[in-house]
Amino acid sequence: MRIREWQDVLEDVTDRNVDPEGWRAVAGDRAGGVGEDMYLAHPAAGVFFLKTYAKNPFEVRGVGGRVARHLDDEIGSFLPREEAGGRFAVQSPPEDEDHAETVSKRLQTVLETHADAPTRPQDLFDDVMDAVESPAFGPMEYDQYDRPDELDELADRFEEADELMNAELEDLIETDEVDRGFM
Repeated sequence: MRIREWQDVLEDVTDRNVDPEGWRAVAGDRAGGVGEDMYLAHPAAGVFFLKTYAKNPFEVRGVGGRVARHLDDEIGSFLPREEAGGRFAVQSPPEDEDHAETVSKRLQTVLETHADAPTRPQDLFDDVMDAVESPAFGPMEYDQYDRPDELDELADRFEEADELMNAELEDLIETDEVDRGFM
């Protein structure tokens, strides 16, 4: 596993040529110290692991990497299913003004359609993500105040990666002279 800057890992996720709706995620507080852990997974793209923290209210820093090439049944059992309540998405900005205008027209059509018909929140979310051409989105288990149990299970499965990234993140935190997070 190669540890890289967290935004480079997210760019790797957005560049994958896989079904955008197939992604699942688990995130929450780091087990020790400032910041959060996040696993992003897709059956055809593998498992990505991120550790981030808020350097200040306007800047997030962190590290990450791809920890598995494939999502097997054991690892998949710790990730949320489609009916999970939370959702996440990774976005790429529009390429130019014409693309932005096309996306905004599609988004307007989706919102008008859903306003006229009874739908589930998940259906609206999925249709909005399709309209804005999100390269990765899906169900997410997230706890902003604690760690979901699934996050601990994944950390146990990828213990070596967790330790390596913790060391890298602690070096960033020390370099940035940040000893506590922003709430």
